[in-house]
Amino acid sequence: MGQAVIGFIGVGLMGAGMAKNILTKGYPLVILGHKNREPVERLKALGATEAHTARELAAQCDIVHLCVTGSPQVEALMNGPDGLLAGGKKGLVIIDCSTSDPVSTQQLAALADSHGMHFIDAPLGRTPVEAEAGTLDAMVGASPDIFEQVKPVLSCWAGNIVHLGPVGLGHTMKLVNNFVAMGYAALFSEALAIARKAGLSKEQFHSVIGSGRMRSPFYDTFMKWTMNGDENAHKFTISNAHKDMRYLSSLANQIGALHPIQSMVKNSFASMEAQGYAQKYVPMLADFVATQNGLPVSHKF
Repeated sequence: MGQAVIGFIGVGLMGAGMAKNILTKGYPLVILGHKNREPVERLKALGATEAHTARELAAQCDIVHLCVTGSPQVEALMNGPDGLLAGGKKGLVIIDCSTSDPVSTQQLAALADSHGMHFIDAPLGRTPVEAEAGTLDAMVGASPDIFEQVKPVLSCWAGNIVHLGPVGLGHTMKLVNNFVAMGYAALFSEALAIARKAGLSKEQFHSVIGSGRMRSPFYDTFMKWTMNGDENAHKFTISNAHKDMRYLSSLANQIGALHPIQSMVKNSFASMEAQGYAQKYVPMLADFVATQNGLPVSHKF
């Protein structure tokens, strides 16, 4: 068998760097047209070919990556006359790198299996910087044999690959991971507002938290907006944060898990999105909470 042909749908903030690394590390690559033409043309210049429907892409590929907004988009790409299931050959492996609902993931895996294909989850950790460098984290839900089949391809864009077990556990772990991250965002935002309202400056807050045990890589990128006005340090939107927290709420409800803190974290992002800030980035939650407390903000958000 020759070199596996890889497909990629969703060459956006994360996907463009991932696709580039697959291509430059020797795999033939087929990409689906994207509303932003710049990464598509850049990848084509490196040797990628472009398909115009998911069905057309699937017909050419052995392994397909999906890196889209969430489960509704994944389901739309899988189903229908122009979907992956309509075009893929038996044995096609579809890797969902999106942050999706594990309930939907398991349903899609069963559907793919009925077509003689494989659907697995490999959501991402880290940022577009690591996507470009090929050093993302991958949290994989797959059978052992399919995991071994796709691991060399995952290694093109991931520096840390964790096989968590069966399909669905990757997306479950990703949602838990994002709950911890978004929980920190909500906690830092509220703590900073209380500190400022009590007479402390953001510089004083940062001088203690930013040099103590509470400092973390997440804190470092989150605070670059508050301290320096750097909006590109942590490019994860409020709408995506809210979406992920809705998915985790749904999962918690389904399994009967108590989740009072998670519900409050979700509502932090629901409130900011409802006020029209869906496309702002997560660090700007600090300014949103500040304005709710009647505090001035240093940077326009």
